[in-house]
Amino acid sequence: MTRSPDHPFAFAALLIGSTSLAFGPWLVRLTGVGSVAAGFWRLALALPFLFVIAAVTRQPIHWPGRRLVLITVLGGFFFAADLALWHAGIRMTKLGNATLFGNTSSLIFAVYGLWLAGRAPSATQVSALGLAVLGAALLMGSSAELSTRNLAGDFLALSAGVLYTGYLIAVQRVRGELKPLPLLFIASLFGAVMLLPLSLALGEQVVPNDWTYVLWLAIGSQVIGQGLLVYAIGGLPPLVVGLTLLTQPAISATVGWVVYREAFTWLDALGAVAIAAALVLVRLPQRGLRAPVEQPT
Repeated sequence: MTRSPDHPFAFAALLIGSTSLAFGPWLVRLTGVGSVAAGFWRLALALPFLFVIAAVTRQPIHWPGRRLVLITVLGGFFFAADLALWHAGIRMTKLGNATLFGNTSSLIFAVYGLWLAGRAPSATQVSALGLAVLGAALLMGSSAELSTRNLAGDFLALSAGVLYTGYLIAVQRVRGELKPLPLLFIASLFGAVMLLPLSLALGEQVVPNDWTYVLWLAIGSQVIGQGLLVYAIGGLPPLVVGLTLLTQPAISATVGWVVYREAFTWLDALGAVAIAAALVLVRLPQRGLRAPVEQPT
């Protein structure tokens, strides 16, 4: 498969998308519906927006070949399962725990990128990954609380992080042949179809009393956040994507500080600096980092 240099806007898109996604846990708590129902509305309400944007940007929604559809649907399954477990975990444990364990996908996807490169990582890459791990640990160290009370929620969030890695890999596999908006539309459609029956079977409240927050969740997390993420995956290596997604714990910690008056300590600040340093290192020109797949025209 042909390879190309980073798309000039891919990294900026990834940073904006990651920032938008970081507000998701807060919005889930405000939706007023069940955990799985929140995931359903996130995907379902995003569909008309994605359809219109796809038409305006000349990325018409279409069904690609069988192989691409199967991989995309598989990605939608992983994403739907991730949302169901993570949204439940958000309400069963501390926000810090949910963010920490839910972002294990970032590190797994980064390691996947090193494996995909087909050779031993460079010293710069190892340093970047180490700084990112240290930064994430410092950021969440002051807010995460490991206890039997939070065990079920922690396990759900951790499981969601593993499933989200499957979604990221599926997206990365098809982005060389499928444009971002058709890909996201198909994955969101099948994800919504999977989540609605599950929500009804669980007896959740499905229809919100106030549509404001589910709409914000759909636009902010799915249309903007996932839209920019799917776009960026077609222009950046998995290592860069994985490490950049680790900015979410830093942003979530800031949201917790502003909205819930949660403490933001010097360790949190040091963790944010470590992640920023990791992003600088991983963006330096270097050999051994496989270029991203070429985006379709």
